[in-house]
Amino acid sequence: MKRSVRPLFSILLLIVFAITLGCRILLRRGGSGGGGGGGFSSIELGPNVLVQTPPIPVFNSTLLKYAAIDIGEAQAKQEIEQLLEGNFASQGTYRTIATWRRFNHHDVRASSSRGFPVMSPQFYRYWLNFRRVLHDWARAKRYQPDIMNELVGLVKNPIDAHDGLMGSNKKYSSCAVVGNSGILLQKHYGELIDGHEVVIRLNNARTNGFEQHVGSKTNISFVNSNILHPCAGRLGCFCHPYGPNVPMVMYICQPVHFLDYTICNLSHKAPLIVTDPRFDMLCARIVKYYSLKRFVAETGKSLDEWSAAHDGLMFHYSSGFQAVMLAAGICDKVSVFGFGKSTLAKHHYHTNQKGELKLHDYEAEYDFYHDLVNTPHIIPFISDKFKFPPVVIYQ
Repeated sequence: MKRSVRPLFSILLLIVFAITLGCRILLRRGGSGGGGGGGFSSIELGPNVLVQTPPIPVFNSTLLKYAAIDIGEAQAKQEIEQLLEGNFASQGTYRTIATWRRFNHHDVRASSSRGFPVMSPQFYRYWLNFRRVLHDWARAKRYQPDIMNELVGLVKNPIDAHDGLMGSNKKYSSCAVVGNSGILLQKHYGELIDGHEVVIRLNNARTNGFEQHVGSKTNISFVNSNILHPCAGRLGCFCHPYGPNVPMVMYICQPVHFLDYTICNLSHKAPLIVTDPRFDMLCARIVKYYSLKRFVAETGKSLDEWSAAHDGLMFHYSSGFQAVMLAAGICDKVSVFGFGKSTLAKHHYHTNQKGELKLHDYEAEYDFYHDLVNTPHIIPFISDKFKFPPVVIYQ
């Protein structure tokens, strides 16, 4: 009888041991704080073995749903359809044909009933090019979470080809993204900035006279299409504060700005690259997610009230945000300078602009930068196939 009890007792002990071990593992995983904690769960396999596994991020499904809604989508589609038909009646300054005078091949005084100029044969060829570029851009506009993995091919490879280099999937070893905040005047980062393989500057911010603070080297000029618009009216579309051989990467603020792109792309010596609309859409969703999250946390109001508070139709990410995202996709290491504000500093180091544009939510973008540096795995809408590089933000 005793012999029959011992095996049963041993089996019971093994079951109790297994249950205890399982509970310890679950408790350790549960203590990591979920998606927003930014820590790591650990599982002990033995006295000298510790395996760390990153926590699985838990996103708020309601925030994801609202962030994916493009409030201005219907209006944008209608505007694109009108442009493709040649209807410029609602395009403000473009209706005056001021931008189109650079072609010098049509009668400025003549226009159709829809506000579009009468075309010469050469001008008509430009017009067809504009329609083709706008049409292709509009068709490609969609959400694609793994677009980050394509940025090397979309941006770096064309620049390398222009420089006579063989195209490859190798990223830049280090990149500095230089913002325009006045806080840069409080530091002497010039030499540190120029020490990176690639320096990305924003919206044609000048460096002359500020070299000790912002450096003098520029490899990529990142601008929004509002910056290109006045350039299109200049002889040769001059828009090169860093020199005519510096590539320019531009995101489109309004579809009508493809007019300026069509003009300037004819005379641009270096590549003039329009950001892929799939990349634009990804950036838009991420920033809106952080803005919605911050709005609810600060006000306690419904997500339905966010649009009124942030002018949902005009809401947009900043040039700096997308430049940082671009660098994250084409660089092995990223350093960020001149992002942030101070009551003791000017808004821009190189201008007398007093305040911020209301169509941006800079505080939400700062929340993003915090996660980008410390817990990049909790950034929403990013494919699991993409891994953010190390990012350092210099204040």
